[in-house]
Amino acid sequence: MHTFKLASAQYDIGFFEHWDEFASKLEDWVSRAARQGARLLVFPEYGSMELSSLFGEAVYSDLARQLHAMQGLLPRWVDLHKSLAAQYDVHILASSFPTAQEDGSFVNRANLFGPEELLGYQDKLIMTRFENEQWHISPGTEIKVIDTPLGRIGIHICYDSEFPLIANHQVAAGADLLLVPSCTDTQAGFHRVRIGCQARALENQCYVVQSPTVGDASWSPAVDANTGRASVYSPVDYGFPANGILAEGENSDPAWVYATVDLGEIARIRNEGQVFNYRDWPKQFELKAPG
Repeated sequence: MHTFKLASAQYDIGFFEHWDEFASKLEDWVSRAARQGARLLVFPEYGSMELSSLFGEAVYSDLARQLHAMQGLLPRWVDLHKSLAAQYDVHILASSFPTAQEDGSFVNRANLFGPEELLGYQDKLIMTRFENEQWHISPGTEIKVIDTPLGRIGIHICYDSEFPLIANHQVAAGADLLLVPSCTDTQAGFHRVRIGCQARALENQCYVVQSPTVGDASWSPAVDANTGRASVYSPVDYGFPANGILAEGENSDPAWVYATVDLGEIARIRNEGQVFNYRDWPKQFELKAPG
């Protein structure tokens, strides 16, 4: 399937008394996108942290305790996403979920669900200062691509989008669509990720989808402030928008942003474009550095 509609979430952090409230919210989001014909739904980084509200203030106000508490919900959370993907016949990049490892560390993991199964995951590879210095989330070590009926997909979790070699490795492995779940608390942070996404789309002549958390959740020390606009970026060349923005949110309110992508156009533009950014990538390494 080369052409399909996708949905990128501007997702608000909720506060829940019971699991069923979260399940109802998630199904509402999924069902709305499915009714609009979206085949791929992209949720943001750390949207899952709203689940820590279920454990009471002593837990959700503590950066370390909330990570441990949430592990008990992870199997149920996975089953819910599997069920909704199957029920609505969609692919879901779920909000990234801090996931415990055998050595006791936690990674920031984004899981991609298909209508029939969990298709794969990507761990965040390069951590922000907050993750390193205060929250103690550990980096992953492997750049992945995930095969789906929609095509081969790469995932960059927020800060990873600002490092060009990660994307280039994924695109070289056949990923023409890159998904970027993000969580930023300032306009500067949002624009850093946005600029990174557009640069990766330009360099690799591919599609890049950004999904942010939005709104205030002052009760949470992890995701207290959230700002951004969901966007879908494209190559900047013949047949694509002149500014490389295929779709974007109008404001920072909770909403889906929709776009139709044609992965077949990626091969065309790399062969027939006004420029050959992706093809010319290796040439920069042949140049002599100053000094």
